[in-house]
Amino acid sequence: MMETKYNFVKQQIKSKILEGIVLPHGKIGSENELMKEYNVSRHTVRKAIDELVNEGWVYRKQGAGTFCADRTDQKNPIGKAQRKNIALITTYLSEYIFPSIIRGAESILSEHGYQVTIFSTNNNHEQEKRVLEAVLSQRFDGLIVEPTKSSIPNPNINYYLNLERQGIPYVMINAYYEELEPYFLGMDDVKGGYTQTKHLLDLGHEQIVGLFKNDDLQGAKRLKGFIKAHREQGIALNPQHIITYTTEQKNAKPLEELHRIFKDRSHRPTGIVCYNDELALKLLDVIREFDIRVPEELSVVGYDDSFLSVASEVKLTTIQHPKVEMGIDAAKLIISCIEQERKDRSADGEQSIIYEPKLVVRHSTAEAKSEKGVAK
Repeated sequence: MMETKYNFVKQQIKSKILEGIVLPHGKIGSENELMKEYNVSRHTVRKAIDELVNEGWVYRKQGAGTFCADRTDQKNPIGKAQRKNIALITTYLSEYIFPSIIRGAESILSEHGYQVTIFSTNNNHEQEKRVLEAVLSQRFDGLIVEPTKSSIPNPNINYYLNLERQGIPYVMINAYYEELEPYFLGMDDVKGGYTQTKHLLDLGHEQIVGLFKNDDLQGAKRLKGFIKAHREQGIALNPQHIITYTTEQKNAKPLEELHRIFKDRSHRPTGIVCYNDELALKLLDVIREFDIRVPEELSVVGYDDSFLSVASEVKLTTIQHPKVEMGIDAAKLIISCIEQERKDRSADGEQSIIYEPKLVVRHSTAEAKSEKGVAK
């Protein structure tokens, strides 16, 4: 269904307000300016403005123009103490470790009388923008946010600054936007990647493939740990054995690259370090195609200790993720921020929580075999 011209203009003006480009009591462009900017008729502009006035987004001053309304007053007619709404924004909803994080957060928030509304960005910036606009259009006391593509520049930073301007606190989980220095709950992912890799190096593996998602901060840090472990052991890395991929490539590129590596029988790796358990499970299909036995011929390490780590016949050695504990801690922190109305935010501050990675050893790793087929 095609969007009407007046609704397009209306949504564009709303986006500017929600992004904080137009501040409360700031002037909206004149009719002539809006006509020129959006290439529409005066009638279209007036219809868009009329609806925005009726919905409380803007107001008119006779002879002066149209201005952005201060919606903080409109959204708080019954007093702050009686509003108890939290937005929980994750990259994904119903898969992998996210239901456990959500369950942990909801258990604490509901206990304290907060209603929780859950949103998903699907790790997509445009969807994140739509979610943040929906959140800013409604009234929430605070947000728990898992950042979208956290290792690359984010086009939606202004929305978070507008949250701050309105006094709405937020905390970030798993990763954070460095520009904002928010309260943060996440793993020491450099140490996590280091621990994965050192486990294999300690077992005598020297030809190790590392696969890391590089548009999320977690992946970039785990790769750093992968490299650090090799350096400390004095083992040179084969550049062909570092595979990075984006969110859009996650279902194809890692599998294609592993195919390429396995086809070269003379330089086959004996170990694989995976960005997460989800990836490890997919790679097991490729490993089976080449009739490579795990762990006898190839050791595999996952990350997150998700339900997938024990979902196949190969029980994965992996790094434990706090999951439910992280959700509980995030809920407690956002409640504390709301109740004390803290305004300072610091990724290095005492309110941030960094979880230590713990290796869970199962049956997907074993000592490396020498060329004669015995353990080194």
